[in-house]
Amino acid sequence: MNDLVFTEKQGAVLEVILNRPDKKNALTLSMYQKLTQTLSKAMDDPEVNVVLLRAEGDSFSAGNDIQDFISSAHNPQAIDIIVGFLHTLVDCEKPIIAAVNGDAVGIGTTMLLHCDIVVAANDLRCQMPFVKLGLIPEGGSTLLLPSLVGQKKAFELMVEGKPFGAEKAQTIGIVNQVVSSGELLDQARDRAQALSHLLPNSVQISKALMKKPYIEELHRTLDEEGRLFYKRLSSPEAKAAFMTFLQASA
Repeated sequence: MNDLVFTEKQGAVLEVILNRPDKKNALTLSMYQKLTQTLSKAMDDPEVNVVLLRAEGDSFSAGNDIQDFISSAHNPQAIDIIVGFLHTLVDCEKPIIAAVNGDAVGIGTTMLLHCDIVVAANDLRCQMPFVKLGLIPEGGSTLLLPSLVGQKKAFELMVEGKPFGAEKAQTIGIVNQVVSSGELLDQARDRAQALSHLLPNSVQISKALMKKPYIEELHRTLDEEGRLFYKRLSSPEAKAAFMTFLQASA
C-alpha cells in the first residue's frame, strides 16, 4: 500500500490510517487533503458509525513535515488546507477513536483533543514544541487545552513544550486508556466495534450536544490560530528554528 493515507473498513468502523512510517507519519499537505476528503465521505456514509484513526509504524505522527512547511511559508493556501482539515475534524458528527503510539508531536498531540476516545500505547511520547520552533499552538489547542487542564498546566505544556508520556496524558485527560504496544490495535478496535453497535443517532446527538456550548468559538479559534500561525511561519525566528531542526536531522 503506497498511499500516505488509506482506509480499511471493519463492519461499521472505518479505519483511517497514516502511512508514512519512514518519516514517523509527518503530515504533508497532500495528506491533510486526503484526511479531509476521507472524513467528509465518512460523515456522508450511512454504513460508517465510527472512525478509528491510527498509524503504521512505531509513531503516530511526528507532526507537520518541516520541508513542507518551508516550501509553504509564502503560500496562504497551505494554511487553508490544514485549517480546513481541522474544521472538518471538529464538524465530524460520528465518534472518532484514536489509537496512538510512539511520537505524537505538534498536531500529532493537538489532533487528539478532537477525538472522542484515545487509546494509547505505553510508549506514547507527546510534545507540543510550537514556541521552540518560533510558532504558536494550533489545532484549537489554545481553547481546548486550558479548558481541559487549566490555564497554568496548558501554558506549561504548550509554551515550555516539554515531552510527556502516556500516563501523564491519561492523568490530564488527553488519553482515555493506556495499554501495552502489543495490545494497542486490538483494544482500540474492540472499543470502536462496541461503539459502532450502539444506536448511531443517539451517539451522534449526544456528541453534538456535548460540543454545542463551544463549537462556534472553536471554529473561530481555528481561524485565528491559523492566521497567526501563517504569520509566524515566515518570521526570522521560525526560519532559523527550521534550519536548525533540519541540520540536526541530517
